[in-house]
Amino acid sequence: MSKYITYKYLFISIFFMVSIANAKEIINIKHMEGDMSLTIRDVIQNAKDKDIKLVFEKGVYRFNPDYAIGKFLYITNHGNGFKKIIFNFEGFNSVEIDGQGSEFIFHGALAPFVFEDCNKIDITNLTIDWDIPFVFQADVIDVNKAEHYIDVKPYVDGFSWQLKRGRIIFPDIDGFEYSMLGSTLSHNKETKAVDYGAWDMTYDPDLVKKIPNGNLRMYQKHLKYYPRVGSVLNAKGDREKDRYAPAFLVRKSKNINFKKIVIHHALGMGFLFERSEDINILNSGIYIREGSDRVISATADATHFANCKGNILIESCRIEGMYDDGTNVHGTYVEVNKILDNKTVRVALKHFEQRGFQFVGVGDAIWFIKQPNPQRADEGVVTSVNVINETYIDITFASNLPSDLKQGDILENKTWNPVFTMRGNTIRDHRARNIIIKTPKRIIIEDNDLSSMMSSIMLRGETFYWFESGNVEDVIIRNNRFVHCAYGGSEHAILNISPRLGKTFDQTISYDRHIVFENNSIETFDNRIVWANRVDGLIIRGNKIKQTTTEKQLYPEAHMFDLKHCKNVEISNNTYKGNCKLSLKADAVSKKTLKIKKNKGFATLKQDVK
Repeated sequence: MSKYITYKYLFISIFFMVSIANAKEIINIKHMEGDMSLTIRDVIQNAKDKDIKLVFEKGVYRFNPDYAIGKFLYITNHGNGFKKIIFNFEGFNSVEIDGQGSEFIFHGALAPFVFEDCNKIDITNLTIDWDIPFVFQADVIDVNKAEHYIDVKPYVDGFSWQLKRGRIIFPDIDGFEYSMLGSTLSHNKETKAVDYGAWDMTYDPDLVKKIPNGNLRMYQKHLKYYPRVGSVLNAKGDREKDRYAPAFLVRKSKNINFKKIVIHHALGMGFLFERSEDINILNSGIYIREGSDRVISATADATHFANCKGNILIESCRIEGMYDDGTNVHGTYVEVNKILDNKTVRVALKHFEQRGFQFVGVGDAIWFIKQPNPQRADEGVVTSVNVINETYIDITFASNLPSDLKQGDILENKTWNPVFTMRGNTIRDHRARNIIIKTPKRIIIEDNDLSSMMSSIMLRGETFYWFESGNVEDVIIRNNRFVHCAYGGSEHAILNISPRLGKTFDQTISYDRHIVFENNSIETFDNRIVWANRVDGLIIRGNKIKQTTTEKQLYPEAHMFDLKHCKNVEISNNTYKGNCKLSLKADAVSKKTLKIKKNKGFATLKQDVK
């Protein structure tokens, strides 16, 4: 018997609690030093019941990849491949974990939690972190644009990197390393937010060399953006490898509850849900540990939902420091590759990070979206699915395919779309958007504190590149507080409604509809408040807008309300305090059904219609 099995019986007491409904196996885990990976693996694999609860004695637990489960995983919006998993729950009726305030510290390339085909999941009172983050971080001490270099003072304590043959290699842990600095941004050293005016860089220095005092000089010609001296430069690696796995991966599961969970670092997203239903994330957080000198928490989205359904609620959470969106809710567009017969079509998953994703199941209802019209129209119900490989799927329907369906058209899953609510959260100091969302069912975003590098809220379906469906049809954005938004280098807005459709689609047809943006408080330095394209039914009312002087305007020629190819827009009862003279820009289509009434403080809201 190994010492790990001995530890299991010495430090884990197992007893059963029987209720009328079922028997639940409750496993009390005593705190112990050293790697707990094999102990946890044995506990889960040797569970005698499909209803299991793990209760951890409060403490700090450490997990290394040496004895982790190895498994090939297709993970949407991450890199597919062979992953090392610590908590692997598959096929359980119910899983509960009570951390009782414990901290789980992970080392190296790991997927901490994977849940698959579980009927109920409850995780509470737990903090997750890594001993060494998978990033390179340095203070910017000098910039020389004429000679194409940046001088930096790299962080050493708590970070892992080395200089080899003129290149920075990181994190250099157990053989895992990035081929380039890759996705890189500069940060404000005091606030840790992305720096004002900063642009995303894919950074791959031509040469890096040592200079005095342990500092580095990084040369790269044709660099479009140079970070500010005094800022903190952070890099998270090359795009092929910089999303190893989320902290929590949940797929094909339901009745999911996360409460009082804190994630200080993750090698991808914080929470990722695929084809799952009825999800709550409550009183939780993704943010940098207090007192840490890191400027990044998760390396991708804080929360992400792909083809989920039922009700999703994110409430009373603190979301900060991640390197992508606060939340991204979407379905998936697949492209018609070939018509096989009058009821069967072969489709392709197009984005490299969607390969292997389960787009469809028997019984699902599917929308056929036919070029050039991006609107949902014909439907079909699936009777069989044949997965050819990670890219191609043959789908057979109960009824005949639309006669005009052709190669290049797209399909969207109607069944797997959620009702989404985001309430009482703080989302700030991170890369990208606070919220990006695409579901035709009701969306409520209310009573949140929001501050964004890019657009605070973006509604964007995409028929190319990301292939994330689809258009929204019932959105309420109310009683939120927007402070210091769209402060990155690229042009954005508080609310940005901007479908990204391929050239084969008509760029003038309405896409999103029925959006209400009301009673929000907005304090920001730049002009753009609502930037809308191809919306049918948009109400902007009762909002209080105040221009601040915290930063110089990045886009002073932009309009506060910018409408293109829109219908049935109402702008009413809004107030403005500030110096912006460019209140409204509306094209001829938008002007036809535009209603403007009872607004105060806007210099040209009625006159400036073009």
